[in-house]
Amino acid sequence: MVSLVSRQGRHLQRYTSTGRRLVVGCIPYKFKVDKPWDNDIDRAMEVLVISSQKGHGMMFPKGGWELDETIKEAVSREALEEAGVRGNVEGSLGKWRYKSRSHDAFYEGIMFPLDVTEELVDWPEMDVRKRRWVTVAEAREGCQHPWMKEALERLVTRISNSSRQETTMEA
Repeated sequence: MVSLVSRQGRHLQRYTSTGRRLVVGCIPYKFKVDKPWDNDIDRAMEVLVISSQKGHGMMFPKGGWELDETIKEAVSREALEEAGVRGNVEGSLGKWRYKSRSHDAFYEGIMFPLDVTEELVDWPEMDVRKRRWVTVAEAREGCQHPWMKEALERLVTRISNSSRQETTMEA
C-alpha cells in the first residue's frame, strides 16, 4: 500500500554543521530491453525526469533528508513521492553545494542512482508533477540544474566503466 500523501514541513529536516539544508536525490534509470547495448549508454539507457512543482523544466527527484530515516530511505521516499518509482538505491554519485532557486540559502545535495524496478500508476505528487522517460542526451539538454547534470555524467561514466569491465572479463 502506497501512502498517497507526501511528507510536509521541515521540523525533522537535517542540516549540516554550517546550517545548510541536506537534500538527497536520485537519478532513476532503466535499460531499454529492445535496444542492443553496443556500449552506447545514450541508446541503451533511459532516465526518468520530473517537472518542478511549478511545471517548468526537467529535474531529478530530490528533497530533504529527515532525522527519522537513513539516507537511502530518504532517497527512496523522494523517488516514490515525486516520480512514483521504486528501485534499488546504489552508491552515491557525490555531494554538491548549490543555491536554492526559491529561498535565499545554500543547500547540500547528495545524489544516488536508482535502478528502477517498479513504476506506479498512482503516486503522491502525480497531480503536481509530470514524469517522463528520456534518453541521457535529452536529460543533459533539458535539466536546468548544473549539479544534477554533473551527477548524470558521473552515473554515465560509472555504468560505461562497469560495462567495459564486464566485457573485458568475458573476453
